[in-house]
Amino acid sequence: MIKLYDLQRITHEHADEYKAAMARVIDSGWFLQGDETKQFEHDYAHYIGTQHCVAVANGLDALYLVLRAYKEMGVMADGDEIIVPANTYIATILAITRNNLKPVLVEPTWHHLELDTDRVEQAITPRTRGIMTVHLYGRLACNEQLLDICHRHHLKLMEDNAQAQGCTFNGKRTGSLGDAAAHSFYPGKNIGAMGDAGAITTDNAELAATIRALANYGSERKYVFKYAGINSRMSEMDAAVLRIKLKYLDHDNARRQQLADFYYGHISNPLITLPERLPDAHNVYHQFPIFCKERNQLQTFLAQQGVQTLIHYPIPPHKQQCYYEAWGHELSLPVTERIHAEELSIPMSPVVSADEAQQVVDVLNKWQGTSQNVI
Repeated sequence: MIKLYDLQRITHEHADEYKAAMARVIDSGWFLQGDETKQFEHDYAHYIGTQHCVAVANGLDALYLVLRAYKEMGVMADGDEIIVPANTYIATILAITRNNLKPVLVEPTWHHLELDTDRVEQAITPRTRGIMTVHLYGRLACNEQLLDICHRHHLKLMEDNAQAQGCTFNGKRTGSLGDAAAHSFYPGKNIGAMGDAGAITTDNAELAATIRALANYGSERKYVFKYAGINSRMSEMDAAVLRIKLKYLDHDNARRQQLADFYYGHISNPLITLPERLPDAHNVYHQFPIFCKERNQLQTFLAQQGVQTLIHYPIPPHKQQCYYEAWGHELSLPVTERIHAEELSIPMSPVVSADEAQQVVDVLNKWQGTSQNVI
């Protein structure tokens, strides 16, 4: 089986370094809010290109805390609106509704798969306070038009950078393009922890300080609570591992880009559509999505041929049960729904070999649809 993402092989590449880092943490006897986390925050802020980085427990907390901090600062209030791409992962929407803010879903473009900037301005109302753009699949979701819209309408630009660590725009990395960004270090990300972990990057010192307090039960100093906060802290173990993984991130992203180049050059099947290719600077290929009208049947065929795949994502947020009463009966989002109906992610990681890549391509090119292939 050619795995979608072979975490065991990926971890094995630098296993000795990880073990040494974890031994260092064990020997220190300090497991939360210690030197490893402080050093990772410094290193990651430097890598992203921001003045501040706050390490937290996971990517959802990172998204939530950005919005929560803006509310505590008086920038946003209950009922305010946040524009967000309709085809994002559910975490982006959850962070908005959990803060008693209103998500305003805007369609992506079919070829680019990211927020359709041409639709953004018509979604702005007097209650709009920000745009949460999502660099989905590792693809850049920001452009000059979006930056101009935020500037002219005095909107906060927040990045969901859970899938695009290392991607750049005009020489700046995603995570530094707007006012604040949320990052996930879930194990399967381009830079993943051993468990769950996340971070927020920003140049706003007040925002960073507010987030840091909110993530520590609302406390700026021990046993004194300014806010009714939450407990969201990165472990020293994860920080130590992430410090090592950060050293190899650009190298690993380059390997992903080489694999993507092979896919673009060799997948040739009229029944399969590839997304518009972006310059490598604009795509770090967290996933490699392909599209097929008979997606489920294609997935079964690939599995039978020893190729593991995954759908990102089978049900769009507005059709999920938790939001269906609010949106499901009234929203028509045909581009989003088509993406969710046809998308299939094929193996993409730094450890996919040339032979494995060729096998994936051969199987994809062999697919002739359900009228020809036996499922």
